[in-house]
Amino acid sequence: MTPFLQNLIVTALTFIYVFGLVAVMNFCVTRLNLSPDISRKVTHIGAGSLIGFLALYNDSNWSKYLNVTIFVVWIVLLIHKGLFASDEDEAVKTMTRNGDKSELLKGPLYFVIVATICGTLFYKTFPGIIAIATLGWGDGIAPIIGSRYGKLKYEVLSTKSVEGTVSMLVAAFAASVFFIWLIIPSELNIMRILLLTIIATVVEACSPKEIDNILIPTVVILAALTFI
Repeated sequence: MTPFLQNLIVTALTFIYVFGLVAVMNFCVTRLNLSPDISRKVTHIGAGSLIGFLALYNDSNWSKYLNVTIFVVWIVLLIHKGLFASDEDEAVKTMTRNGDKSELLKGPLYFVIVATICGTLFYKTFPGIIAIATLGWGDGIAPIIGSRYGKLKYEVLSTKSVEGTVSMLVAAFAASVFFIWLIIPSELNIMRILLLTIIATVVEACSPKEIDNILIPTVVILAALTFI
């Protein structure tokens, strides 16, 4: 199999994965009464897990950058859906808090733009993988745990909980270790990962909603490139 064909097949798998995830979440929301907010975060975590497919890409061919095709498609879809979608659209149901399509132009759109940058400028690099792992899993788990089990509240620019913040750290660290081991095992450095996930957790704790999808990966990448 040629490198191009291999990368094309892997890219096709990313499409099946993402659209399958959206369909499953839509079913859970419409048929099983899953909270849209939970569905939104499960989709968020699932999107972050897309970096796992990087392990399957052949780096010897330019087609490795096809890994961002799914994100580019979603940039276009989110802009279109955020402006013109109906209330019954799958993306509106599964990726917004309250069924307001304009939300798609905020957090979800920021996420796929960041993922596109990490899949090109930071393709299979330590900073890029940590950025998406902490954003996808850490920032995905934190509000789920915080909303359900958070008792110890605090507020910086938005209300958060200690339980949610701790879960952010644990999930971000575990996901970062796993994806670094999976994609670039030669760069597995537990202490470096821990420091970066602590920084990501502090940023998430201080960030207002939606903007954290930009702030977390930006700070993580800058920290990884400059002093950690």
